[in-house]
Amino acid sequence: MKLTQLNQLSEESVSHNPAIKKKVMLRTGDLPHLTNFSQARFAPGQTAAGHAHADMCEVFFVEAGSGTITIDDQVYWLEPGVCVAVEPGEVHEVCNTGCSELVLTYFGLRVP
Repeated sequence: MKLTQLNQLSEESVSHNPAIKKKVMLRTGDLPHLTNFSQARFAPGQTAAGHAHADMCEVFFVEAGSGTITIDDQVYWLEPGVCVAVEPGEVHEVCNTGCSELVLTYFGLRVP
């Protein structure tokens, strides 16, 4: 059993843009196949550059704010309550296009 409390976690940089901060609630090794369970906060205008994972799915849930996620050159609108699943190999980029903080809770799963 592992218990974490978001407001007690330290901030870390997101690997795809060090200016974007996240708090990691679960990490690789905490649960089978899980790579991370985190919450990231994007300031207005911040972007996590386009990238793909060969062996990992990612699921993003919008907690607050607005923006876009581009998946394989197709743009999708992000707003509170939206959930997006990205498959292995899909190039994805997240951008805060709004005027307030974009808050995403997300996790990754390793695919065998």
